[in-house]
Amino acid sequence: MNDARSRRLFATAQDLFPGGVNSPVRAFKSVGGTPRFLVRGEGARVYDVDGREYIDYVGSWGPLILGHADVEVTSAIQRAAASGSSFGAPNPAEIELGRAIRSAMPSMQLMRFVSSGTEACMSALRLARAFTGRELIVKFDGCYHGHADAVLVNAGSGALTLGVPSSAGVPASLAALTVVVPYNDIAALERVFKDHHDTIACITIEPIAANMGLVLPQPGFLPAVVDIAHRHGALVIFDEVITGFRVAHGGAQSLYGITPDLTCLGKIIGAGLPVGAFGGRADIMRRLAPLGDVYQAGTLSGNPIAMAAGVSQLRRLAQPGAYERLESLGAALEAGLRALLHAREIPAQLNRVGSIFGLFFNGQPVLDLACVMRSDAKRYAAFFHAMLERGVYLAPSAFEVGFISLAHSPADIDDTIAAAGQSLGVTAVAARS
Repeated sequence: MNDARSRRLFATAQDLFPGGVNSPVRAFKSVGGTPRFLVRGEGARVYDVDGREYIDYVGSWGPLILGHADVEVTSAIQRAAASGSSFGAPNPAEIELGRAIRSAMPSMQLMRFVSSGTEACMSALRLARAFTGRELIVKFDGCYHGHADAVLVNAGSGALTLGVPSSAGVPASLAALTVVVPYNDIAALERVFKDHHDTIACITIEPIAANMGLVLPQPGFLPAVVDIAHRHGALVIFDEVITGFRVAHGGAQSLYGITPDLTCLGKIIGAGLPVGAFGGRADIMRRLAPLGDVYQAGTLSGNPIAMAAGVSQLRRLAQPGAYERLESLGAALEAGLRALLHAREIPAQLNRVGSIFGLFFNGQPVLDLACVMRSDAKRYAAFFHAMLERGVYLAPSAFEVGFISLAHSPADIDDTIAAAGQSLGVTAVAARS
């Protein structure tokens, strides 16, 4: 494969940025090889500096649900930018986007715009602690809620334990305020609340876990999470940074018919621009300054360009047929991949919800992080590079997910399945070596 310019740029970048990148997964460390330096996106495709074209299933990690450089979104960005890039003051587009979000997610009675999903999750945790007057938080192993210190925490040596830092620089004393339990394990969650019930402020959860690959909630799990929390006076925070406006117009909470106390959203509400939001019950949100005593602020919060892009994208997603088309494309890709895996007798788990999909080279059902870690990451790496050579850009990690956009066509899906048929042969060789 011709990647000479990408290799030269990567060498230069390593002199400027740690590892040559500005976000770790971009370095291709878990799959090997040289990251492709992308220069253009159009519809369902991206193009690199070496002139290669790829059908893209990363989509800037999910928010480009309309595809790259959508004409209406781009026009909205241009119009907004022509009037100014930032004011640090209220602007009308904030109201328009806020109304669109609340229309889709009525649980967000009041909300606050921020600049990233990490910031949304961090702020929601602070608010939950203030509202309940408690300090402990509960998260699920393998779920990711941004890179704030409180949630960069893994389970320790026991099945149920106070957290231990998963990054250098996170104080152990802070990590100890986070209790980590396995995803999909109701009994473990019950035991945690039995031990710590009057000190737990909230449970924060990806309702559909999409940061350890795609791990689906088992029937009854999400209702149990809400029931257990509320029985003990704790709040429930749905981290819908990935699932919001992705799995359904109203996110996972509408898909499953569950109402969280607080919700966190990310860059999809800005069509891929740097933006996030958190919101929920009005009585909780009124604790935020300037109404209450919980401080949160940001000069770029409600940025007019991001707001304009988000309004344009959410308007399109509210149109009839948008999610039906995404479901149809997702079902076609799933059916084609399942047929290939079955025909070749390859041990694999293919999970999908709407336009999000995840592939594990694993012979057993994947229910939590322990199951995920038994997957064959080397086989995925071989599959990833084989697909890249055939013009399909997947996530450069065995533990990330793929995203379909409205710009993908049935022909793109067919071409992807054909490429997978050829690439799976390469993985069989890798598995035997």
